[in-house]
Amino acid sequence: MVKTIDYLTVKEAGEKWGVTARMVNYYCSAGRIKGAIKKGNLWLVPASAENQWTEDTRSIKNLEVVKMNENVNTNKILLVDDERDIMNLLEKVLRQEGFQNILKATSGESAIQICRTEKPDVIILDILLPGIDGIEVCRKIREFSICPILFLSSKSDDVDKILGLSSGGDDYVTKPFSPKEVAFRIKAQLRRKQFEQNNPQFKTIIEAGGIQIDTDSQRVYKADKEVSLTAREYQILEYMARNAGKIIGKERLYEQVCGEYGTGVDNTMMVHIRHLREKIEDDPANPKRIITIKGLGYKLEKRV
Repeated sequence: MVKTIDYLTVKEAGEKWGVTARMVNYYCSAGRIKGAIKKGNLWLVPASAENQWTEDTRSIKNLEVVKMNENVNTNKILLVDDERDIMNLLEKVLRQEGFQNILKATSGESAIQICRTEKPDVIILDILLPGIDGIEVCRKIREFSICPILFLSSKSDDVDKILGLSSGGDDYVTKPFSPKEVAFRIKAQLRRKQFEQNNPQFKTIIEAGGIQIDTDSQRVYKADKEVSLTAREYQILEYMARNAGKIIGKERLYEQVCGEYGTGVDNTMMVHIRHLREKIEDDPANPKRIITIKGLGYKLEKRV
């Protein structure tokens, strides 16, 4: 007598095990369910399969939780727009894309304040705001923050786009826009940030010793306040930041930044280092960022 095997769809199996159909499908594809067969694009699961999963049911549910958590993005997104319908639509789509930490502001003044206190990872900024417009808001934010700013505007002229980008913006989207497009532009900015963290040689934003360096604009920030440096001081600091935690000899530092090493340049480099310490150290007499390694050179600490 031939034994008949009863099969369940992935949806039926999911309901039986208390997990989603997507999770059951994942396990079938991974070959984790014995006897599962594929008909076209659909998996069928033996009804008796539950027995073989008795000890592993908890791990299935745990993996489901892990998969859900992988789709949750913890980056802070600040939405700035006085049109609440647009802001609510963006929020809805961003949450569907996994962004859960969403901040909102309806005026330029509140946007600047939220940016100071919450330090968002990306800002979506409308240009036509009541009071301070988006361009001015961007300029003020750039005084203390270098997080990516994506402009929204009903103006599509090249002049307006250039004005937005030249004020410190990183991207520009014209209304009407696709909320999905905005979500993927945000993800692109975050991917760039992650890539730069994993590949220091390509960084446009470098952080070391509590100092932030925007290599695109050649601006330096300490505790969210811009630090004014000479061109030579900036070059020295950027090179040291790209090699943070490493000892750099005076000769090597001079050759990399200034050119050929020669007589008397030791004193020149010492003067530059002293001026840098005066500008970025809390106590220049007792430096914690740029450290002198006697007989070897200098080192910029990664953390302070």
